[in-house]
Amino acid sequence: MCHWTWRSIVACSVCIAYSKTFDGPFKASPFYGECMNPFVAVIAIVIAYFCGTLPSAILIAKSKGVDITTVGSGNPGASNVARALGTKYGVLVFVFDALKGALPVAATLSDRHVAYACAAAAVLGHVYPVTRKFKGGKGVATGAGSLFPLHPFFMLGALACWLLLTKTTKKASVA
Repeated sequence: MCHWTWRSIVACSVCIAYSKTFDGPFKASPFYGECMNPFVAVIAIVIAYFCGTLPSAILIAKSKGVDITTVGSGNPGASNVARALGTKYGVLVFVFDALKGALPVAATLSDRHVAYACAAAAVLGHVYPVTRKFKGGKGVATGAGSLFPLHPFFMLGALACWLLLTKTTKKASVA
């Protein structure tokens, strides 16, 4: 097992406690239990942050000639894009935002502590992007996407609950 950890970097102590009891995708990794080089780990976390700063909602809305920060709630997220441009574009933004979190985490699954730190960095990059003066989205899709490689079965259940509640209440924010 890895003796070098990034526990002080990861803000979510619940995630760390949960990761000790469920190794799920980590055991599937050919490098399970190996420690990542600290320099590589820091680079991975920085890359995860900058992946989170990519403004997918703003880029997709701008390609349709809409400034999403001045329309609806002003939030650069999937729900606001769906209200302004339609469900198809809202789903596209949701998928891109989820991938912003999932890809850096999936790349670092060999060291679960670095993977959790990358998940936190991607969400922080989405919520506080340095490229937009630290004013970003809510981080829901990026957070869900970053947890999917870590706990796929849990996230599939959460997705099913979210879809059911969204269908029932007709509001994604309630779900």
